[in-house]
Amino acid sequence: MAVKIGNGYRWVALSNTTLGVLMSAVDGSIVIIALPAIFRGIGLDPLAPGNIGYLLWMILGYLLVQAVLVVSLGRLGDMYGRVRIYNGGFVIFSCASVALSFDPLHGDSGALWLIGWRVVQAVGGAMLTANSAAILTDAFPAEQRGMALGVNQISALAGQFLGLLAGGLLAELDWRAVFWINVPVGLFGTVWSYRSLREVNTGQRAKMDWLGNVTFAAGTAVLLAAITYGIQPYGGRPTGWTNPWVVAGVALGLLLLVAFVFVETRVAEPMFRLGLFRVRAFAAGNLAALLTAIARGGLQFMLIIWLQGIWLPLHGYSFESTPLWAGVFMLPLTAGFLVAGPSAGYLSDRFGARLLSTVGLALMAGAFIGLLTMPVNFHYPVFAILLGLSGIGQGMFSAPNTSALMSSVARTERGVASGMRATFQNSGTALSIGVFFTLMVAGLASTLPNALAAGLSEAGVPPSAAARFATLPPVSTLFAAFLGANPVEHLLDPSTLAALPSGQAAKLTGTSFFPELISAPFHHGLVAVFTAAAVMAAVGALASLSRGEVAVRGPIGGELSQRR
Repeated sequence: MAVKIGNGYRWVALSNTTLGVLMSAVDGSIVIIALPAIFRGIGLDPLAPGNIGYLLWMILGYLLVQAVLVVSLGRLGDMYGRVRIYNGGFVIFSCASVALSFDPLHGDSGALWLIGWRVVQAVGGAMLTANSAAILTDAFPAEQRGMALGVNQISALAGQFLGLLAGGLLAELDWRAVFWINVPVGLFGTVWSYRSLREVNTGQRAKMDWLGNVTFAAGTAVLLAAITYGIQPYGGRPTGWTNPWVVAGVALGLLLLVAFVFVETRVAEPMFRLGLFRVRAFAAGNLAALLTAIARGGLQFMLIIWLQGIWLPLHGYSFESTPLWAGVFMLPLTAGFLVAGPSAGYLSDRFGARLLSTVGLALMAGAFIGLLTMPVNFHYPVFAILLGLSGIGQGMFSAPNTSALMSSVARTERGVASGMRATFQNSGTALSIGVFFTLMVAGLASTLPNALAAGLSEAGVPPSAAARFATLPPVSTLFAAFLGANPVEHLLDPSTLAALPSGQAAKLTGTSFFPELISAPFHHGLVAVFTAAAVMAAVGALASLSRGEVAVRGPIGGELSQRR
């Protein structure tokens, strides 16, 4: 049963949920750029043997938890009140931010403290993201829904890239500032949401699908964890995909997800409404969202490595300063989001979602093709234009797609539909790291060792030392660049550097030697990555085109119109 609301409440709901989603999205990426400062702060070398796992879980732990929980939390919102679950998310997120900013430990223990509280923080973030779209869909009439969801969704996507810039800026002050920034925002949002938001749609009492929740959470967690370890070196190989534990993890995760599907077709009140996939707009929208999230995640991480490891050093930036400047030079992507998102949401209210979302993904695919044709040492204006086009394309896709997807289901199912949508989006981001790092490492593994051995030997490094450096896993080289560290200075034996003449040592540790050495192998891997991303964006565009007519439902569940 729905309650009547005034026009003013809509804008309160939009502004509060946008703040919550923005905060959650920013925190998903803010630590990426700040990782060097964070690990220095707790006295841990993330590139030392055995520590790469800490590095990965600092990034992926947050994404994994959100991917696992958003459907369950969306279902709980349907049952017990979306605003109630959303408000609880603000509280948990704020408390976890306080704990993160006061990490009292150092070394391995300090890293585990941060990873553990990041997991708790992700639970709060999942409570926010799982219910925000449903709250807005309840609050806004169909003719304004696309605009409202556009603002909300673009804030989430832009938050991922704004987090990169914020992480670089705050890490320059203090690594704890990366977590402090959430505390006042979270406290303000908590008080505001409890005082201003109210339940528009009364909860539907139902039994909790415990078996479905357990099989889904376990299957998703095991699968994504196995993918995380699959990109780490194993047994002298550049990746861990031959590791028996990784193979077993992937198999067990898939088996649990198959069991989950079986359970959901047998229980009376499932957490995951598989019947919603019979709605063409819902199924096509989620498929397109999944593929777009994978492609977007690959773009984000590859751009960071490209800028930090090669382009910025070649243009005179020190390796230590590259995390901050990478965020600055990626701003055209964020600007494209901010320009296209709200306007696309407004236009979708008038003309429907299919054309806008399809053209948006076509633009995104075209931007990927443009990027893979560029030289590694590119001219920035062309690069910025392609990033802007990609941002515009993603903005054109996100708001109309979300609006059409949420409008295609009944009011009583919007919480679980919002959770399902968020699951596909968050799972795509987590999967993108495994997919694209594997492609990049595979591309580097075939060419990088010989290039490193030859280049270091020509620079005067003894052949035995050059050979040892060349046999390091490619992922170590990638992560060194990713963390804003000079790979040669960080990974080459210090005694080898000390034995070289000062001129040779300065050349090896300068800003041009390593980027020039790795450019050709990196481009080889980059072509594979961006080709795969372009294919995913193109398939997503076809899925979006196939969505057909969407039944747009009004504020009290009545069907208002048919839109394409």
